[in-house]
This record gives sequence, C-alpha cells and structure tokens, in this order.
Amino acid sequence: MEGLYPLKFAPIYKEKIWGGNKIKTILNKDFGVLPNCGESWELSGVEGNVSVVSNGFLAGNTIEELIEIYMGDLVGDQVFETFGIEFPLLVKFIDANDDLSIQVHPGDKLSKERHNAFGKTEMWYVIQADQGAKLQSGFNQEVDEDKFLFKLEHNELTDILNFEEVTAGDVFFIPAGRVHAIGKGILLAEIQQTSDVTYRIFDYNRCDKEGNPREVHTELALGAIDFTFYPEYKTKYEPKTNESVKLASCPYFTTNLLELNSVIEKDYNKLDSFVIFVCLDGELQIETESGSESVRKGETVLIPASIENVVLKPKTASVKLLEVYIGKL
Repeated sequence: MEGLYPLKFAPIYKEKIWGGNKIKTILNKDFGVLPNCGESWELSGVEGNVSVVSNGFLAGNTIEELIEIYMGDLVGDQVFETFGIEFPLLVKFIDANDDLSIQVHPGDKLSKERHNAFGKTEMWYVIQADQGAKLQSGFNQEVDEDKFLFKLEHNELTDILNFEEVTAGDVFFIPAGRVHAIGKGILLAEIQQTSDVTYRIFDYNRCDKEGNPREVHTELALGAIDFTFYPEYKTKYEPKTNESVKLASCPYFTTNLLELNSVIEKDYNKLDSFVIFVCLDGELQIETESGSESVRKGETVLIPASIENVVLKPKTASVKLLEVYIGKL
C-alpha cells in the first residue's frame, strides 16, 4: 500500500439565497454556474456531502473511504477510536451577502438525545469585511429565559443581542449554546464539529422563495441556549511571524494562525491527529517525506497523522494560514 501524502479535496459549493461572489472574487474559487455561492465546504464528513480527494493517486476516493483503509495513520489513533470513519471536523468558507438568521447549536449531550448526532461548537476567522459589517455573538446584557421569550414575542430580540463591527483578522469562538449570526458583508473561514444541527431563532421576519415565513425552532432552541452574559466575545490574540499563534483550543479542535515570510519546519511527532492547513493569503509549498504540494489562497490541505515533519516554504512575500488539529501539541 502506497504511503499517505498531503491531500487536497474538491470543494463542495453551496448556493444560498444570502450568498454572494466573494468566494470567487476574493478566494479565486470557481463555483461555476451558480448565481451566487454562500458556502464552500473545503473538508467535510457530513453525510451526503463527503469530501473527495482531488490530487495524487488517491484522487476520486472520499475521506470516509480513506479513513476506512488508513485508520489512525490518516486521522490519528485517538481520533479514529472516537469517531470511526466519520471525519470529525467541517471546514468552510462562508460569504454572507445578507444577514444570516439568528441561531444556536446544541451541545453533544442534547444532540445525542435529540438527533443521535454530535453537537456543534465552531469558530470564525474573518477574512474580509465590508465597512461597517457586523456579526452577532452572545448577549449584550444579563438575560434569562423569560426575558428572552418576551423580547422574541414582541419582535425586540435584537435589543438584547451583542452585535460587533468586524474587520479582517477578527476571531470569534462560538461554543455550542451561544446565540450567533453572521452579518451582511462578511467573508470568513469556519471550523466546526461535524454536525448539521442548527436551531433557527429569528430570521428578521423574512419569507422563503414561496413567500412563506421561514421556519423557526423556538422550543428546541430554548433547551440549547446558554444565557450567560460575557463582557467579551471576540478572541484576543497577538499576531507573530513564523510561529503558530493560538486562536481557539477546545476538546473538539485547536486552531492556530500562521503568518510566514520565511521557511519554517513543523514537528508533529507528539501530535496524535491529522493537521489541516487553510490558506487565507499568499502561496506556499508544503514539503513532507512522502510528497510536496503547492497551496494557494483559498485552498485547503490535509496532512495525514502519519506525517510527522512538514516544511512550509512561502512562494510569495508573505503567507497566512490557519493550522487546525485535534488535541494539543
């Protein structure tokens, strides 16, 4: 059996009524004849949307088929033990050309009980934002269920929600239970647990294509919402050059920012996990003992767990990457 190498996957493009064209114009990704594109699923194990390899001798195989064959060599022994052949993370680019609905995701326990699925904790890295663009994360004051329902029933929910103006480089960690929404004019990268369970709370009284009010899931949402008020929702971090800067760390994933202007080597010997690189800007060569791959802005690559040493060589003056894995280094 031939050895594993850095793997690329064919993006899965999603037409959305709220989508735009930044996935094409900013990330240089060709979503074909779609009138607009709200999401590009870069790496997915979601049923019905399983990613397919696009490079090397494994091209044409799904991520699920590869895990079945390579098991811990691909994803890490602990990851394989926990998730089996289901790839545990979903990596997306999202282009919001309109405000998305206010929503919440349940955690693992509730998702298991209700849907026999994993929960959905996620994080956002803002790639580009139009001037004045805002997203919503958490509450702007102390809130309990009664106050929440009163505001919802009186069409005043947005009064108690925390909205923040964002710019490129802003990071938000969205644990399961946090009320959130992406606002108009924002292009971001999203790292999340493999789950498609979403409860829509409020959709600005919009209607679907047929003119019917869009479905909301108030009762389901109430059992999932974390009503805790936090003084700060945006993640603070200090950018550094040529070293990993932690953006998010939780039991489901760790995400770091890597800004490069020279060659660096990464040693993943102590990590029992795959590593995903999401290229946000520039172009680089990823070199490993089992193969080399060129990666440019808008592309995502999976480094199998069996590859312990990686050399990152910028091909442009600077390169910006998200580095994602499960566990800690």
